[in-house]
Amino acid sequence: MAQSLAKLITHIIFSTKDRRALITPDIREQLNAYLTGILNNLDSPSIRVNCVADHAHVLCVLSRNRALADVVEEVKKASSKWIKTKGPAFRTFYWQAGYGAFSVSPSNVDAVRDYIIRQEEHHRKVTFQDELVRFLKRHGVDYDERYLWT
Repeated sequence: MAQSLAKLITHIIFSTKDRRALITPDIREQLNAYLTGILNNLDSPSIRVNCVADHAHVLCVLSRNRALADVVEEVKKASSKWIKTKGPAFRTFYWQAGYGAFSVSPSNVDAVRDYIIRQEEHHRKVTFQDELVRFLKRHGVDYDERYLWT
């Protein structure tokens, strides 16, 4: 094949450090837009981004020229630096070191996008910790509970 072709749809989830509820309603839309811009600049266009108080969900088409770890690292680094400029309440903002990333079938994109949109409603019933463990189990990802929340 003369060209490299790929379409890797990925659902990425990452938390604030210590799952601190630092993403306030007044900054969420700006943060969502900023994350979207970073992803676009990394040739990984977003399908949907939505942050809640203590974590972010990103649905994107991963660049075929960049490793997932590099995309996530840059998204988290740039957005953390940006949010710290938004006032004293955000000076101690950091993302947690790790992340979860899950492949999404094209036939499931609409369902995942809707799920991401309804995060606030969803988290009235399910904690972030329970949510992430469900994702890990559903996708058959091995994990060590001792290191999951550090």
